[in-house]
Parts: sequence; structure tokens; C-alpha cells
Amino acid sequence: MRARFLGKDPESQIDNSPTLFATDREDRVTYIAQGWKVTDPQVLADIGPVPDHETLIEIPEDVLKMYALRYAQQEGQS
Repeated sequence: MRARFLGKDPESQIDNSPTLFATDREDRVTYIAQGWKVTDPQVLADIGPVPDHETLIEIPEDVLKMYALRYAQQEGQS
């Protein structure tokens, strides 16, 4: 599997850059998000248990817009 850079938070600072990547998996469409690790106790309580092999990350809305743009571009090619 390979990961292709889609973009990063335009307001990010050095060493603090939430980023979105697309994978080239053939069995399903997936994305890899780099973001801030969620450690807030209230948020963790609201969400509930997270399996050991998973984690929660927080990413800015602008980074999610990169997904929407890629999706719209792909739909336009169909």
C-alpha cells in the first residue's frame, strides 16, 4: 500500500501539521489522517472505549475539505 499526500492544514505551524493522505488500496478506498492525538478526558469519555489497535485524532475542517475536493474530482471523472 502506498500513501499519496492530499494536503495539510493551511494554518499549521512547524511540527504541528494535520495532514490527509489517500491510499492506493485496491480492495477499498481509505485515507490516512495525521492529526492531534485526542487526550481530553471528557472527549474520551464521550466517545467511549477505543480498541488498542486504534486511536483517535483531531483534524481541522479545512483538512476534511481536501477529502471532499478529491471525492468531487473523482465523481466528475465517472
